[in-house]
Amino acid sequence: MAVLVEQPVELSANVLEVRGLSVQFRTPRGPVQALRRVSLDVPRGSVVGLVGESGSGKSTLALAVMGLLPHNAVTSEGSIRFAGCELLSLNQAELRSLRGDRLSMVFQDPMTSLNPVRAIGLQMTDIQYRARRISRAEKRRKASALLSRVGIPDAERQLARYPHEFSGGMRQRIAIAMGILQGPELLIADEPTTALDVTLEAQIIQLLRELRREFNASILFISHNLGLIAELCDFVIVLYAGEVVEQGGTRDIFHRPRHPYTQALLECDPARIAETRRELPTIAGEVPNLLSIPAGCVFASRCPRVFERCRVERPADHLVGEAHLARCHLEEAGDG
Repeated sequence: MAVLVEQPVELSANVLEVRGLSVQFRTPRGPVQALRRVSLDVPRGSVVGLVGESGSGKSTLALAVMGLLPHNAVTSEGSIRFAGCELLSLNQAELRSLRGDRLSMVFQDPMTSLNPVRAIGLQMTDIQYRARRISRAEKRRKASALLSRVGIPDAERQLARYPHEFSGGMRQRIAIAMGILQGPELLIADEPTTALDVTLEAQIIQLLRELRREFNASILFISHNLGLIAELCDFVIVLYAGEVVEQGGTRDIFHRPRHPYTQALLECDPARIAETRRELPTIAGEVPNLLSIPAGCVFASRCPRVFERCRVERPADHLVGEAHLARCHLEEAGDG
């Protein structure tokens, strides 16, 4: 029987707990093993960064938490607990009662969540449809106030405009305002600044930081931009080819990375390159084909420190510091 989300639940230190989550996509060529035994926590009031190359499974994880995976996706094992509620046991009606109110998401492209044929004001009042005791005028005032808070000038007048009448940066601000309109316990931000220039990117990051303080929000921030992760996040999860290879506090990950993949990512960060060069560094090789997972370490084919055991045996997670885990045979050998 599905857990009713209206029932009171015991609050834990984590607003989100993912345990052993595996997700496959059915395709004509066979199942794509997009996520494999992924475990992570988002502590209440914290910002957790999720990093990795394209194809690592970051967006798949976010969509799994939101219950928005496509029809060909299969959650083969694992658990997703949000505020004490097991999300994988809920039906679609119960998931809809969570989304927008207690659990919200901001997408990379704001037009993914903005309806192009409805005015912004209508969309923001429609989100509040469960608040039946509040008048439509009060809902509109709330929408206007929040638009002002995220930096939309002359917000009351802007409510009558349509998404295409705003710039990309303004649309992303509107999407963030809609995401936090109902005061969610967890906001998932999936590459929210990728399409923006560096000035707007900095403004959005500052906005998220301020909103976190004001609303005591927990945020799962997905990005390939390591600079943003370092600036905004308290904890970092490093995802590679559908597996968590390292996780820990932001300072540990950036100053004491232990997994070769994390080290390679940091070496490729343009902000950390001191000398001028004609070409930026890259990680040699490609992400493995997830139709057929390697027998050993998933990073073995690209790892500069690979040895024979890496190719034939999957590494375990090793505690390398306080709440700092790395999935690498080198840690067991004492060579991390």
